[in-house]
Amino acid sequence: MDSILNAKDDKEFVFPNLNYKVDFNTVSQYYSARKKDEIELFYNENINVKEFSGGVLIAKNGKIIFEDYQGMYNYEKNEPLNQNSPLHIASISKVLTASVILRLSESKKLNLDQSLQSILPEFPHENITIRMLLNHRSGLPQYAYFTDKETVWDKKETLRNKDIIPLLVKHKIPLEAKPNTKFSYCNTNYALLALVIEKVTKMDYPTAMKKLLFEPLGMKNTFVLNFDAQKELASQSYKSTKIRIAADHLDAIYGDKNIYSTPRDMLLFDMATYSDKFYSKNIKEEIFKGYSYERKGIKNYGLGIRLREWETGQSLHYHNGWWHGSTSSYVTLRKDTVTLVALSNKFTRRTYQLKRFSALFGDYPFKLTNEETVED
Repeated sequence: MDSILNAKDDKEFVFPNLNYKVDFNTVSQYYSARKKDEIELFYNENINVKEFSGGVLIAKNGKIIFEDYQGMYNYEKNEPLNQNSPLHIASISKVLTASVILRLSESKKLNLDQSLQSILPEFPHENITIRMLLNHRSGLPQYAYFTDKETVWDKKETLRNKDIIPLLVKHKIPLEAKPNTKFSYCNTNYALLALVIEKVTKMDYPTAMKKLLFEPLGMKNTFVLNFDAQKELASQSYKSTKIRIAADHLDAIYGDKNIYSTPRDMLLFDMATYSDKFYSKNIKEEIFKGYSYERKGIKNYGLGIRLREWETGQSLHYHNGWWHGSTSSYVTLRKDTVTLVALSNKFTRRTYQLKRFSALFGDYPFKLTNEETVED
């Protein structure tokens, strides 16, 4: 597939849909060179080690300051990956699923505070809203947990999104908490949001994502996995030892995962989110604020995006992902218009180091030291 950015050495960002283009200040060559040197030092010592396989991109105002690709798209076929190689972005898929839901809301196709039951009447809980799915306050249990019971699901069969609600009904799967009383990160929420997209748009989820998001933004190397047709063609997932991880009964579920993309396509998406034509000012305020303050701490969740909010007033918006051997991180520094993306198809926690680069661009309480964390 052709690159969506031009091939000039300065790697200027080229937005394919001018409707969503935002005019940022020009980034000087001096600034880019200085930041690149600082980035490379930490990158080579803390991320690009132990045969890293993936891509990392850091951009300011849409200009790519740093970009690197290492490893293999497919180790069995000895196919190296490059800037156009789509990798499984795991839970970063939630950011994109949320984006389509939010844009459907802005076009009056749905209301964030309407009940899920009003769209999917067979859903058994009447007080759970679309917003509660987006911000993980629904109280629903993880589909991976309740289908782990042999009496609920035969793991020889592949679970599909359409199976989730019938299983909730048939087996009277209880909620884990009263709706909207606490935060609980749950993949079930976004698997159900994919069903909402299908019902409202009258398209299957892969087609809706393509027509409503990927194509309008020029995300040419981004797609939702068709498990039956593409599971052997897409980039595979590997252990740190390069051993391929086999698919299991949960690999066909989408909405919470199963989007494949590239750092450059994620840059296209991130730049669009600054446009008032893509998201209105009002919806941006809804997206990037926290909703869960029952417990003290710096971590929170907006609508399809994680937050860190410090007592000093500093804040960070991001989302990480982990599925099988694929790990990912997307960081959007809103006040500094900086985009950071790291994707890997061979297991490593080092992708989660990405947020530390924020210390180079603004007043964020991080140090460029190697402190590995595991977050989804």
